[in-house]
Amino acid sequence: MKQQIHSLADAVFPFVCELYKHLHAHPELSFEEAQTALFIQQELTKMCIPFKKDIGTHGIVGVLRCANPGKKCLALRADMDALPINEETNLPYKSTVANCMHACGHDAHVATLLGVAKVLSQVKDKLEGTVLFVFQPGEERHPGGARLMLQDGVFDEYKPAVILAQHASVDYPVGKVAFRSGTIMASADEVHLTVKGKGGHGALPHLFNDTVLCASQLLVSLQQIAARLHNPFQPVVLSFGKFIAAGSTNVIPDEVSLSGTLRTLDEACRKQCKTAIDTIAKQTASAYGCVCEVDISDGYPSVTNDPEVTADARRYAADFLGDSLIDELEVRMTGEDFAFFSQQFPATFYRFGVKGKSNAQCGNLHTATFEIDLDAFKTSVPVMAYLTVQFLSDK
Repeated sequence: MKQQIHSLADAVFPFVCELYKHLHAHPELSFEEAQTALFIQQELTKMCIPFKKDIGTHGIVGVLRCANPGKKCLALRADMDALPINEETNLPYKSTVANCMHACGHDAHVATLLGVAKVLSQVKDKLEGTVLFVFQPGEERHPGGARLMLQDGVFDEYKPAVILAQHASVDYPVGKVAFRSGTIMASADEVHLTVKGKGGHGALPHLFNDTVLCASQLLVSLQQIAARLHNPFQPVVLSFGKFIAAGSTNVIPDEVSLSGTLRTLDEACRKQCKTAIDTIAKQTASAYGCVCEVDISDGYPSVTNDPEVTADARRYAADFLGDSLIDELEVRMTGEDFAFFSQQFPATFYRFGVKGKSNAQCGNLHTATFEIDLDAFKTSVPVMAYLTVQFLSDK
């Protein structure tokens, strides 16, 4: 079966590249992936793979029933939304949509999963079980497409024994894949603060409450959460990227808003930090004669890879590629809504390298110059297909 997967993946490589180019040229933002979803449905139809659509908005699940379909169920997930970034590459298939770009590789994930579906559909008679191809919307935007798909009962009919996902990475060269057990990505909570007071003329500060000064002090005071108020051996990131004081050179506004993100790797620490943000924000505002409204949205939990599933996946990948092409995944403080799936089912989330000769100067994820070397599909497709075959046949 190993050699057959190699051969079939080689055969579908041009097909996957064309899928990718189309998807890259026609990106859609989170929860707006209507045309992307239609494109996926058309490809699944050509493969004679039945599917369910409109799950958690535009989500799709293709169902490949192999021999003895009730034996075991395996789910494979790909996210499909783009980012509000204006592409600055010179690719002939660059985005045709202003301020919208696949800068995180989700187009590569979709193309890969469709390639895996094509490969597995050609060997389904040799496999036992059911494979679910999960195409998920809205990974980049709260509340997260994975959460909405689960709320819509995506796995009510078929409950996966294992769920796998992979992600493009410029941190690894083409040909390599990386795994890690345990918590690998942070929880991600949005923090929105609104400081309210009585604004006024900038030359008469004694007659009003300076909301801008209050918000500035608040921004500084909150950094003690990461520096002093929790165990230093537990990583915490609290960053604010939005500070709006819509006054003027001599006008202090009545209201100032701040928005940021809280990242942790531990649920107890996450809860403690949320409480500390609320306390510090309100008490600091009070000291300046203002009030602060605190809204911390319930974001993504941490991504946790099941130790047994991850060990098996690493072993299967090493058997397929060789030990030299298997790397150790680094823990990241970035977030991923695959976490909702990993909370409910044994899961592993791994990365495949996309850095090659053709994109040696490419930007990182979420940048306007991000691009992948197409040879990455020579790894992403067969490895996921082989992992699927092995997980279905194991135990």
